[in-house]
Amino acid sequence: MQANRNAYGFTPMAVRCHAGTMDDLQSRLRAGLPDEALITDPDVMASYANDMASFCASGTPAVVVLPRTVEQVQHVMRTATELRVPVVPQGARTGLSGAANASDGCIVLSLVKMDRILEISPVDRIAVVEPGVVNAVLSRAVAEHGLYYPPDPSSWEMCTIGGNIGTASGGLCCVKYGVTAEYVLGLDVVLADGRLLSTGRRTAKGVAGYDLTRLFVGSEGSLGIVVRAVLALKPTPPQQLALAAEFPSAAAACEAVCEIMRLGHVPSLLELMDRTTIQAVNKMAQMGLPESTEALLLAAFDTPDPASDLAAVGELCTAAGATQVVPAEDAAESELLLQARRMSLTALETIKSATMIDDVCVPRSQLGAMLEGTSAIAEKYDLTIGVCAHAGDGNTHPVVCFDAADPDESRRARESFDEIMALGLHLGGTITGEHGVGVLKKDWLARELGPVGVELQRGIKQTFDPLGLLNPGKLF
Repeated sequence: MQANRNAYGFTPMAVRCHAGTMDDLQSRLRAGLPDEALITDPDVMASYANDMASFCASGTPAVVVLPRTVEQVQHVMRTATELRVPVVPQGARTGLSGAANASDGCIVLSLVKMDRILEISPVDRIAVVEPGVVNAVLSRAVAEHGLYYPPDPSSWEMCTIGGNIGTASGGLCCVKYGVTAEYVLGLDVVLADGRLLSTGRRTAKGVAGYDLTRLFVGSEGSLGIVVRAVLALKPTPPQQLALAAEFPSAAAACEAVCEIMRLGHVPSLLELMDRTTIQAVNKMAQMGLPESTEALLLAAFDTPDPASDLAAVGELCTAAGATQVVPAEDAAESELLLQARRMSLTALETIKSATMIDDVCVPRSQLGAMLEGTSAIAEKYDLTIGVCAHAGDGNTHPVVCFDAADPDESRRARESFDEIMALGLHLGGTITGEHGVGVLKKDWLARELGPVGVELQRGIKQTFDPLGLLNPGKLF
């Protein structure tokens, strides 16, 4: 008899473990795991239920597992497949799309204990790491060898490499160095049935077969469990220097961004903060940023002569209408400016009891229209929406601030969030530049991909996960 299929073509799984099933699940897991790898205390498990996104439903896990070895991950997946129990992979849960949220009756598979740097090779310019390695830890470790791992999300002191791979994270340096996908050369992945797949390479180049490595990057744990990654490294660049340019409007700042990129400058960082964001950062950390300005543009160069590059960019900013251009005098002053930008999202979260953080990326030429449109949306819904952006690559982060205890304000927040995403698509952009789809944006994924794109992506999902056990309810 043919099994029933759900709307996505997957065989339905048990979404909640009954008492007997839960006992069987726990006993089967214990057979291949040390006691300390299993968490069954309800209060502790509750802390693993969510990532940092708002408006994203989550369930109650049946068990939380913290493996330390590849073999333990394989045991978990074999058990899950045999018992038809869904599995939700997690890193540090710093994500902003609900991609790591638990579902009812699932196994939460937290990979934070797999945190070893297995190899750093200055000759091959690679690092081989487990998924639980924290981004900043890796960055500091390779720096001791004169090497540089560029992807640097704002949460780099907490987020893990596995999580970065799962959501294809970016960061402040993307404008020059690109995103996580450009640094993942190879992966070891435990598939839904427990088999171990190796993809990619550790060589400088290679084109053997389909690029399965890139397929896993950004898949949000829906195709397999990353247990090892081969990452490309670069030589350590010169110390960067930054400048801050104040603008009377976001449009003027965006005009400067377009001119900087049009004339071929290659900044190592090009970031924008609007007035709401500046005020929030000052209130939280007393940074002394100029609150009288409507937009603050931060530019940095790590070239052999950064002062000369900054002078040229400063002239472009002045020509675009900047009221003041202040270059940092040294690396320490530059780092203070970058710290202000890194804490932007955290600072905006202090304005109201809740936030919805958008992640819309548009062509650079449409950056001004995106910010102007966002401002109009904030006015339409009578909400505070602060914007910080990786301006150099058009990736904006409008942050909708609202009172979660106010039903009407919560409704307006959700509607404004959706309108911002619609604006991004209208301008030729994408609903997510680096945070992923998760639960928060899955209704919008189909609008961006179109029916043929959705059909093919569902087919890929079914090939890797025919039972639909891996991170159910995410993406589609």
